[in-house]
Amino acid sequence: MLPALPLDEAGKYVAAAYLVFLALVLIYVAIMAGRLARIEKDLGEVVDALEQREAESTDRETVAR
Repeated sequence: MLPALPLDEAGKYVAAAYLVFLALVLIYVAIMAGRLARIEKDLGEVVDALEQREAESTDRETVAR
């Protein structure tokens, strides 16, 4: 039984399949890096807001005494 494609032609398709797979992996990594950067930025804003709220709360307690 012979292979569907001769081995010298099949190599081109295998190489193309690996390149497509590599491109998909790189696109996935880029998307995840973008999401991680956005989450870190949002988390920083939440931490800043929390610190500001705690500072205002401490100021109010000091004035009330």
